[in-house]
Amino acid sequence: MKRKKQASILRTTRKIHRWLGTSLFIFFLVVSLSGLLLGWKKNSGGYILPETHRGTSSELVRWLPIDSLQTIAHKTLLDSVNPHLSTKMNRIDARPDKGMLKFVFEDHHWSIQLDGATGKVLNIGQRRSDWIENIHDGSIIDDFLGTNSSVFKLIYSSIMGVSLLGFTVTGFWLWYGPKRMRNRKK
Repeated sequence: MKRKKQASILRTTRKIHRWLGTSLFIFFLVVSLSGLLLGWKKNSGGYILPETHRGTSSELVRWLPIDSLQTIAHKTLLDSVNPHLSTKMNRIDARPDKGMLKFVFEDHHWSIQLDGATGKVLNIGQRRSDWIENIHDGSIIDDFLGTNSSVFKLIYSSIMGVSLLGFTVTGFWLWYGPKRMRNRKK
C-alpha cells in the first residue's frame, strides 16, 4: 500500500509541475530573459546602461551648486534629446569619488551625466535597463494601466515567487520520489 501511495503522490506532483509549467511558461520566459539582460547591464558596452564617466574633481568644495548643475542637465536634455521631454527628476545620483553626477528623469529613460566641478556634459544616455527592470518586475503593466499603487507588480511578483517555489518543490520530488521508491523496493 505504501508503494501505491508514493506512486499517487508522484503522479499528483507531476500534474502540478506540468500545470505550473504550461500556465506560466510565457511569464517565466520573460522573467528569465529580462533577468539575464539585467545581469549583463554593466557589461553591455553602454547599450543597456550608460557607462559611468569620470569628472575632473572628487573634491566637493570645487563642485558647482546642485541647482546650477540641474539647470545644465535640463537644458542639455531639451536641447540635445527632445525639446518636448519632461524635466521632472527621478533622482540625482552624486558620485563624488568619480567627480560626477547622474541626473535620472522620471517620465522617460534618459539620463545626463555632468562633471561636478565644471558642469561639462560627460554623457547623454538612454537607460534601457530601467525599461527592462519594469518588464522584469511587472511594473510596466502598472505604468500602462496608470495604477499608482503597484498592485499588478505585487500580484505578479507574488505569483511568480510562489510558482518558482512550487517548481522547486515539485521538481525535487520528481527527481527524488522515484529514487526513494526504488530504494524501498530493494
